[in-house]
Amino acid sequence: MNIAKSMELIDKPTFFGALGLLLLVTVPLIIFPEQGAAWVAIARSFLVDSFGVFYLALGLGALGFMVYICMSDIGRICLGDPAEKPEFNTVSWAAMLFCAGIGASILYWSMIEWAYYYQAPPFHVEGMANEAARWAAAYGIYHWGPLAWCIYLIPAIPIAYFYYVRGRPVLKISEALLPVIGEKKAHGALGKLLDVLFVFGMLGGAATSLSLAAPLINEGAHELFGVPRNVTVQIVVLMLCTAIFGYSAYSGLKKGIQILSNINLWLALLLLVFVFVAGPTRFMAETGFDALGRVLSNLIHMSTWMEPFGEFDGFVDSGFPQDWTIFYWAWWLAFAPSVGLFIARISKGRTIREMIIGSILYGSLGCFLFFMVLGNYGLYLQLSGELDVVAILNNETPTAAIFATLRQLPLSGLVIAIYTVLALIFTATTFDSISYILAAVVQREVEDEPMRWNRMFWACALSAMPIALLLLGGLDTLQTASIVGGAPLLPVAFLLCWSIVKVARHDLAEEDIHRPAAIHLTKFSKHEPWTPEGEWRD
Repeated sequence: MNIAKSMELIDKPTFFGALGLLLLVTVPLIIFPEQGAAWVAIARSFLVDSFGVFYLALGLGALGFMVYICMSDIGRICLGDPAEKPEFNTVSWAAMLFCAGIGASILYWSMIEWAYYYQAPPFHVEGMANEAARWAAAYGIYHWGPLAWCIYLIPAIPIAYFYYVRGRPVLKISEALLPVIGEKKAHGALGKLLDVLFVFGMLGGAATSLSLAAPLINEGAHELFGVPRNVTVQIVVLMLCTAIFGYSAYSGLKKGIQILSNINLWLALLLLVFVFVAGPTRFMAETGFDALGRVLSNLIHMSTWMEPFGEFDGFVDSGFPQDWTIFYWAWWLAFAPSVGLFIARISKGRTIREMIIGSILYGSLGCFLFFMVLGNYGLYLQLSGELDVVAILNNETPTAAIFATLRQLPLSGLVIAIYTVLALIFTATTFDSISYILAAVVQREVEDEPMRWNRMFWACALSAMPIALLLLGGLDTLQTASIVGGAPLLPVAFLLCWSIVKVARHDLAEEDIHRPAAIHLTKFSKHEPWTPEGEWRD
């Protein structure tokens, strides 16, 4: 297919609108880094202070909504035709959704997040105390647990429904919102704007994760080969990652992304098993389960804690919910478009209930294992006095603290090599998934896979914003990128929930819903009007 003909398949307003918004944000940050740092600080303060409570409501509301969908008849609807089996086996499916949803960030945060909580714990607990250690072990599991995956699933369910049940060869958020905003608006300027904002949210979340991965890989290369640690090398790392996941995205879903995800899964399990056996096994296991129980016992409190009285005399704000829980929910929301669309794309042949339970179970379990093993190993070193991880974190860098922790293990050179390669592959599997979805969103129709040149273009474009953030530097800047990127998606998340309930209830009304097995809604096909009898038209 020549370029001129292939451009006919591109949704030009979405394509150029998203590209223009990316350039509008990144170019000024690269040219004026000091002023850019001030701008993002102002944006962070405004969004956290004004909308923090909405982010917390999003997390708890997403969990309640997924429970409702699973318990209702909507959960029994099958994504695909009755004769179709799941497109990917369970292991590959779990590997792909986990790698797409987490990326190299799990390697970074699982090893070092506890140190931040240990110094400045939640609920006004005294820092560096016994109770602080208990909360430090628990909060990472909470932030990377079921609520995060429920946020991911908000766009996944309606998009999967319209793609596989309604037979629409379009992976767009505007199509999924048609039942609540009407056909005219969904296919008009409002729909284009929503698609562009979703692309921007993907870029903001992706930029944060890739900006964390680059210093991590740079530090590993420094440990192994003496490579300098600086922004220039990190930008080179970004280019290398771009080449890897660009090639994977070019190869396609089954040849590239599936193979990389499977390699990633087994390599990660190898690392975790080795650290668990070679490290303080009993401490890691007991602390992990104690932390899990603490999260389950305090889930509602952790999900609603805000600190509303800080403006009054006598009340002291810790800033914990703003710095961490709100940041994480904003990050998951910024990533939700890409991860949700990707989960939808790979879930053909499964019921909606299977997609929800599998995503939450495999995703949360994988994150739990990382925090139980890698996080608790670092915490053990700190509490036992074998290594002052907190001092290294404060006096040097987070990545220095991470690799100092890894050096305490037997065969540390091999462990660091595996860890670095894993970070590289994790980054590749995440971002080839995102570039795949970005290409799908800006394409009018996706019968099988987005066009190759389109996938390659977005694989390269993904590197622009992380480079800008690396030049700005600082964890606050990275956190702000997620919050800003996800902010426009807050009201859209509610509309997506409303949309899937409305369309599914409409379709189920004419079906026999008393069958115990999966429900196959077979009255639709891609050749029929997908709004029968004018339903939802303006």
